[in-house]
Amino acid sequence: MSRRSLQVIAIIVTMLPALTLVGRFAIEGAGANPIEEITHVTGEWGLRWLLCALAVTPVRKWFGWSSAAPLRRTLGLAGFGYSLVHLSTWAFLDLGLDLGAILEDLAERPYVMVGMASFSLLLMLAVTSTRGWMKRLGGRWIQLHRVIYAAAILAVIHHFWLIKADYRPAIVHAAVLAVLLAARLLWKVRQQA
Repeated sequence: MSRRSLQVIAIIVTMLPALTLVGRFAIEGAGANPIEEITHVTGEWGLRWLLCALAVTPVRKWFGWSSAAPLRRTLGLAGFGYSLVHLSTWAFLDLGLDLGAILEDLAERPYVMVGMASFSLLLMLAVTSTRGWMKRLGGRWIQLHRVIYAAAILAVIHHFWLIKADYRPAIVHAAVLAVLLAARLLWKVRQQA
């Protein structure tokens, strides 16, 4: 399968959760709390696509699947896109873009502050993900894009802190992130041995 075909498939797959949500709203109606539903679904999928982006490098290195390399950017941008909708739903639909309410949420709710920190890092990575930025930054581009690990850690913390009852999804996300970080560390140790 060509890289282009793989990219097209990845783009289609990353759109499926959003299309499923829209389809469900169209068929079943918006439900009792559509804002909460949109916020929840887009936040979880933003984190999932971010973790998938982080999985590309270990898969490429450990299993020799070099054709997966371009998927990292596609999956990372999908994670950013879902996170952007997640944040926008909170800011626009939930709080009506009331700056006072947004600042109050940031100050009083640690999970909002951590989520905003994660999003800020993702925004920086999305803006600098183009080939033009890669050329401008040179070797520093790779160093900058390692910030994705901090963004993922903050996103997992955000997920844990906002949950009130069922911690299982957050535990799964944290476990996947731990495995991905361990795989990266083990690869470094293996290269130095």
